[in-house]
This record gives sequence, structure tokens and C-alpha cells, in this order.
Amino acid sequence: MLTPYRQLFSAKGSIGFTTTGFLARLALSMSGIGTLVMVASIRDSYALAGAVSGASLAATLLTIPLLGRLIDRYGQSRIAVPAAAWSALMSAALVLCLSFDAPTWTLFATSILSATAPNVGGMARARWAEVHDGNADCMHVANSFEQILDEVCFILGPILAVGLATGIAPEAGRIVPLVLTLVGTFLFAAQRSTEPPVQPADPSASRSPLRNRGLQVMMLAFLFTGSIFGSLEMVTVAFSDSLGYKSSSGAVLAMQAIGSAVAGMLFGMITLRGTSTSRFLTGVAGMALLMLPLNLAGSIWSLAVLMFLAGMGTSPTMITGMGLVQELIPRSQINEGMTLAVTSLLGGISLGGMVAGWSVERFGADSGYLLPSAAGLLALTVAGVGLARLRKQLEVQATGSTAPADITEPSAAQAPPVQ
Repeated sequence: MLTPYRQLFSAKGSIGFTTTGFLARLALSMSGIGTLVMVASIRDSYALAGAVSGASLAATLLTIPLLGRLIDRYGQSRIAVPAAAWSALMSAALVLCLSFDAPTWTLFATSILSATAPNVGGMARARWAEVHDGNADCMHVANSFEQILDEVCFILGPILAVGLATGIAPEAGRIVPLVLTLVGTFLFAAQRSTEPPVQPADPSASRSPLRNRGLQVMMLAFLFTGSIFGSLEMVTVAFSDSLGYKSSSGAVLAMQAIGSAVAGMLFGMITLRGTSTSRFLTGVAGMALLMLPLNLAGSIWSLAVLMFLAGMGTSPTMITGMGLVQELIPRSQINEGMTLAVTSLLGGISLGGMVAGWSVERFGADSGYLLPSAAGLLALTVAGVGLARLRKQLEVQATGSTAPADITEPSAAQAPPVQ
């Protein structure tokens, strides 16, 4: 049953970059909540804590695509190591500013400047493509495994950060992830045998992956997918509170991540059928449909079950989506393309959280799950309308056509533009 995963790790060096990269990825899932709890505890202001944490996220949306481009151009170790070192240094400065009661503006400055932690998940996917030479079956299993790791980090990271901050000291929830970022990235970069070589520029590629019309569709679909995640988190906390179980909201959210991890494990074991575009469309449809029953939740127990079921639709969508992104862009731009996809997800998470917060305040928590349901349907609409554009871009990439990827094809004229 686990044969596909055993074959995946038969590649030399795969265990090394996976285990070391996990440390840095876990740090990323701890940093946001660690900053939030630390600032709120020391300055006694959730508003300030949210603003400082949000400023870092906003900066991340700008820095990780740039880091992805630099990694494609100069290599993983040459860019990731100094970027992680700078992030750790600025994170330490943030902790010191809080400890010594520095002016509030220094918290924003150091938080923004710390947003240079590299996207180790994207670099790991690039290494899988290198060690298995882009083999479609192996990459399916690799993307499934990577999604499982993402879900594990999502489950463990916030729990560890909050536990450290409340059990040891408020600063501990931020100090540990900065150490993990530094150590994990250094050890990951040290795995030189699996580091992808710098690829020469592809003459058929556009000047930037942003001009890749297939990637534009994926980024918009991922924006709405991220909105599902962001709104789910906010609405679940509010809905659990309305039921008198606010302290259980973390466990309920973990059920969604567990459902996604289980689905990812099972999905990696099946044999792929159909085209990559049809698989992605099917995944988005399943994710959208599984969000709808959340509106029927009437108790904390039914909510937990429905969250688990909703999570079952997440991994297949992300696995097929990330695989499709890898097909849409040339190897010489893989890190930048992957980070742009992640940027869209992060932007969607931020957008979903903001809209959900406003909706809950205005209309109450009872109607909150209409938001992730609507976001799922919007993601499905984008995937469906953009299907022709995705297929056309795959043809261009497969044939190595020198035609610019940013020319609008008649069959894709109705696909929605990236906002």
C-alpha cells in the first residue's frame, strides 16, 4: 500500500532534504501566531499584535516571489542561506524591541524586515523534480507527500508556538521558530547533492512567470482557495465561541487539517487518470462541494465532523494544482512560479480572514460559513472558465513554442484576469 512512497524515497538524498527542510517549514507555521501571542502578551493589545503580524504577512507577499526569482537565477544555497540569516536577525531584533519597550514603530520595522524566510516547501518541490527528472508518477506522489507535510506543519506549528509562549515565556513562541528557520535552512542548503543546478534561461519563456496566462488562471484560483482557508479559521473561532466552546476552536480547525492530511496520503497512492487540467478541475469541484455542508453545523460535534469532511477536499486540489503549476512553467523559472502560487494562497488567506471578520461582526457567526462556500464556488468558476487557457498554455510549454505566452488566445478570451 505504501509502495509509491517507498519508491519516492529511493532517490539518493531525498530523506536528507526532506527532514532538514521540515524544520524550516515548521518555523514558518509558528512565526505568525508566535508574533501575535508575544506582542499581545507583552503590550496587552490584540489590535497592535494583529497589525504587527499583518505587516509581516504583507511584506512576505512581496519578498517571496523576489526570492524565488533570485533562487532560479543564482541557486538555492546562495540565496536561501543569507535570506534566512537576515530573517533570523530581524526576528531577534523584534524580540529585543519588545523586551526593552522600544517605540511601537520599531515593532513594525523589524517585523517587516524579518519577512525574508525562504519558501523551503517550493525549493523541496523543485528538488523532487530534479531527483526524479520530472517523472509524472513520482511527482504526483511527491506533491502528495509535500501537501501532507504542509498539513502536519499547520497542525503542529500553532500548537507549539502557543504552548511555548504560554508555558515558558511570551518570547519563546517567536525565538524557537527563528532558530528553526536558521538551522533548518542551513541544513537544507547543505544537501548539495540534490540541489537543482541553475537552469539557463528558456528562450520560449516570458520575461516573468506573471505573464504566463496559464499561471494567471492558477493564481486567481489559488486566491479564492486561500480565501477558503482564511475565512474558515476566522469563522470557526467565532462560531465555536457562539456555541460556548471557544477553547475548542483550535481542535476543530485541526480536524480540517487532519482530513486534508488523510486525503493527501490516500491520493498519493492512486494511479493518475485523465489530464492534469481535468484532475485539477475535479479537485476544485470536490473542494467546493464539501464546503457547503458546513452551513448545516448546529453543534460543536457536528462541526468537527463536517470540518474533517471539508478537509478531505483540500489536498487533492492542492496536489493537482501544484503539479499543474510545475507543468505550466519552464524549469528555469520553477522556484519563482511556485512562490507566486504560494503568494496567491497567502493573499487569499489574508483576504478571507478580513472579509470573514467583517461579516461575523455585521451578520453574526451563524451565517459565517457562507463565505468559504462562496469562495469555493468562485474558485470552481475560475478553474472552469480558465480551462481552455490552461490547456493552451500546456500545449505551448510541451511543444517548446517560441510564441509569447502572454498573447491572448481566442479560445481563452473569456478567462478572468488576475486582479
